[in-house]
Amino acid sequence: MDARTQKSELTRAAIVGAALDMASAQGLESITLQAVADRLALSKSGVFSRAGSREALQKAVIEEFGRRFLADVFVPAMQRARGLPRLDDIVERWIGRIGHAAANEACIFSAGAFELDDRDGPLRDLLHGEVTRWRGVLRRTVLQSVEAGHLKPDTDADLLVAEIYALILGLMHDTRFLRDPRAPERARASWRRLRSSYLA
Repeated sequence: MDARTQKSELTRAAIVGAALDMASAQGLESITLQAVADRLALSKSGVFSRAGSREALQKAVIEEFGRRFLADVFVPAMQRARGLPRLDDIVERWIGRIGHAAANEACIFSAGAFELDDRDGPLRDLLHGEVTRWRGVLRRTVLQSVEAGHLKPDTDADLLVAEIYALILGLMHDTRFLRDPRAPERARASWRRLRSSYLA
């Protein structure tokens, strides 16, 4: 890779990172080429030449958030034993990620879903695909826990995934809106109670 290409890729990464920071603080709709350009002291045309249109940049932000989320929550959990140890680690890392996030760092999967829930189009479709894929990962982990004999044979995987999601959304509300420092502690207690109801 030559120096010009490397510089261009680093600039694009900085553009996507800045746009992700903006989306985390103010939503996907806050992203504009000019706002990102101003943030990085670039020209608007310089942002466009590396990231494309506003919608292309919004899509890049969703994809980048998905990569970072999986790297924080799922990839490390793969080191744990298949089944409930892995599921426990995923939930713990997810709770920890939210609990340690700054007040202005929203989860794009959740905040973006509320932002785009009543709007059809490519951006919503992309976010829907990312969220559906993540829920599929959770569902497979639940089914592996059943197969390993850790959870009851009649466990409804879709129901448990929905309950985990509800727990996480409640944690986000209490952490970000109520600014309650004990919210992660309660979320962990809620997960312990929930998982105990499914134990084999």
